[in-house]
Amino acid sequence: MALRRRAKQARASGAARGKWLADVFMSIAPRVPIRDLSTLQEHHYGLTGEELAEDLIRTAAKATTAVGAVGGALAAAEFAAPPLLLSAPAQLVAETLVVAAIEVKLIAELHEVYGVAVPGTPTQRALAFTTAWSKQRGVDPLTPGSVTIALGTAAKTALRNRLMRTLGRHLTTLGPFLTGAVAGGTLNRMATRRLGRAVREDLRRQRALPPG
Repeated sequence: MALRRRAKQARASGAARGKWLADVFMSIAPRVPIRDLSTLQEHHYGLTGEELAEDLIRTAAKATTAVGAVGGALAAAEFAAPPLLLSAPAQLVAETLVVAAIEVKLIAELHEVYGVAVPGTPTQRALAFTTAWSKQRGVDPLTPGSVTIALGTAAKTALRNRLMRTLGRHLTTLGPFLTGAVAGGTLNRMATRRLGRAVREDLRRQRALPPG
């Protein structure tokens, strides 16, 4: 109910929605749990290197697929019911935030796999990985300003735009019957895989690892 109430408050314009989404996500990002390399290997049956990176991407894609599919199924169940008019905005916001968190976690853990250390406090690292997500690429710790204590204007704009594009993608879950579930799951899976591959290429170049 709180999420729905706050979403209504941000419904005045696209810019307001984007700013509100970015503010909410930045309060969430530092709390996303990031596993270190040894924990990742333990959780993924001893895989290392490229095999571990591929398994992380596959797992994240399954998770975002499930988010889209569940959202679509909920919309299908409520499609002809008036309550959908009230529940849909909060549902879409929740899906967007969950998918963003899954993908930011994926980016952070791919950096662990490739040994690209991102320095700073947990909040600074969260900012760096969130900025990387908004740009759909890896973090280059050698680039000035890659790890900061606050998002600059350009980074905030990129984050708002990325969140709004993700929110727009989840509009597909409002299709009738189960078409929304299929579309939402498929689009999420494709987007997460594309992100994972783009970040891998960046990190490979940084660490000069051979392609898998």
